[in-house]
Amino acid sequence: MVQSIGNCLGALDGTHIKIRVPIVDKPRYRTRKGDIATNMLGVCTPDMHFVYVIPSWEGSVADGQVLRDAISRRHGLKVPYGCYYLVDAGYTNCKGFLAPFRRQRYHLNEWRQGY
Repeated sequence: MVQSIGNCLGALDGTHIKIRVPIVDKPRYRTRKGDIATNMLGVCTPDMHFVYVIPSWEGSVADGQVLRDAISRRHGLKVPYGCYYLVDAGYTNCKGFLAPFRRQRYHLNEWRQGY
């Protein structure tokens, strides 16, 4: 059972995990920062439980491409109608995924203590 806050199911993001690969594969796994890594997508509920993980993408692949793969798989990530996941600015606002407004500055202290 997925617990949500309102219609928000949780949040998702990609992360890079440093790995070792054969020399011939290094260009595919090189991140924009120059590290050799795999790109992993993690999806968690508001209470910080992982509900979906997709590892093993090349580090050079954009987060959005990994997400598109996750939602296109037969048993992939599903977002019920009317619900959404919070995503960072590296993703696009679209049905089921809510990203922050571009060029909008958010300050953590505005959200502390009930503001």
